[in-house]
Amino acid sequence: MKKLAFLAGLLGLLACIFVPTLLKNHGIYLFTYWLIYVIATMGLNLTIGYAGQKSLGHAAFFGIGAYTVAILMQAGYSFWLGLPLAALGCFVVGLALGFPALRVQTIYLAFATLGFNTAVWLVMRNEEWLTGGTFGINNIARPEAFGISFDGNLAYYYLVLAIAVVLGLLLWGLMHSPWGKAFTALRDNPIRAESLGVDIRGYTLLSFAIGAAYAGVAGALFGSLVQFIDPAPFTVEASIMMYLMVVVGGPGYFLGPLLGAAVGVILPEWLRFAQAWYLFVFGAAVVMLMIYLPDGLLSIPDRLRAKRQSREASAARAAAGNTSARAAAGVKV
Repeated sequence: MKKLAFLAGLLGLLACIFVPTLLKNHGIYLFTYWLIYVIATMGLNLTIGYAGQKSLGHAAFFGIGAYTVAILMQAGYSFWLGLPLAALGCFVVGLALGFPALRVQTIYLAFATLGFNTAVWLVMRNEEWLTGGTFGINNIARPEAFGISFDGNLAYYYLVLAIAVVLGLLLWGLMHSPWGKAFTALRDNPIRAESLGVDIRGYTLLSFAIGAAYAGVAGALFGSLVQFIDPAPFTVEASIMMYLMVVVGGPGYFLGPLLGAAVGVILPEWLRFAQAWYLFVFGAAVVMLMIYLPDGLLSIPDRLRAKRQSREASAARAAAGNTSARAAAGVKV
């Protein structure tokens, strides 16, 4: 199974490298948009899928990252300074947001993070001296590195792809380390995890902080992609959509964000042929998916394997029963 997953990941990476060369500007832009949301939902998948926390405030970190880079670049600083500062700032704010998770859980935690998202969005909208308010910040330049300009759509796509791969490898290493085992123990049974010596307070805070840092990086890349930001993309609705992406892809599955972000970003674009009905079609598709695959798209192989194992176990029990019956009949004779 691990070899199959590795092969699938390798083929996916090769597709991400070569397919955009066959696309026009809009297709490349859409793929870049998708990769940015993959980065954002990788962080949310850590918080929700691996650590078992509930968060409806992820778009706030996405916005903090975008505004950090935009404000610094407007002040004359480099994108390469703004990017780590966006990640660091979101990490610190995420650490602070994790404290409510030490006292409340489930739906109450979700409402607490929702309130945080609303508060951040109001700051973005009302503090015009800093964020430009509803007029936003425009003319956000795309970066350069070692004399290479990433101003073109294809060049910027490959920059985002490289960052996504690096962050994916870091997350893979994290989840296969003792930290990753601690996160999953926190999700599965916090009381047992604490009895085994896991610092559940520390790992709860870290799950929010690391997830927020990923969203900050994604937001920074988003600002340079669209080259204009205002508060509209960072609402509670955006947080709910990100949450939906994680759930659709499969919370706790490493590749879940790739499929979830594709459903949230690329599928609506494909459904535009339905014109005014496309939102209805999209919503109906997601509802049906949640009814028949509540654990997400990547749960399909596990469900098929469980059914096969169940059939094999039933066949083995039936065979054992027949053998016992024949043995009993032989004894009677």
